[in-house]
Amino acid sequence: MSRQRDLLLNFERIFREMDELLGDPFAEGGWARVHRPGHSGFTPRVDVYYCDQGSPRAVVVAELAGVDSDSISLEVAGRELIIAGERAVPETEGRVYQQMEIEAGAFRRVIELGADVVAEEARASYNDGILRIELPLRRAQVATKVEIESGD
Repeated sequence: MSRQRDLLLNFERIFREMDELLGDPFAEGGWARVHRPGHSGFTPRVDVYYCDQGSPRAVVVAELAGVDSDSISLEVAGRELIIAGERAVPETEGRVYQQMEIEAGAFRRVIELGADVVAEEARASYNDGILRIELPLRRAQVATKVEIESGD
């Protein structure tokens, strides 16, 4: 089972990297906008894991170096965590760049969570360009037996 899980994680990583490389061909601009110098926006990289040290929770760690914490917004909608914000475009006046690889502009990343979470109890911290979001897992609903009344 573990090998199968590792294989699925590798496929997920490959699909994510292909999406980052090729973008969405059906989005405005299609593949023509991808990795063009000066294009706006980027996709932050994230790690998602689950742990139960203390209380069961989902943890999402996003790499957002150079992003002002005031420009970051977080939203939980069902089993989706939405991270949005903007990395400021660097100053170019008086500079001649030889190379410019740090992507800037708006970003929006939707992370599918593998479990129901308690959005109202989510906590987030931002330190040294790393955003960490902890989302407590919703406890499983206990089945309730329903008695059937007879029509007699």
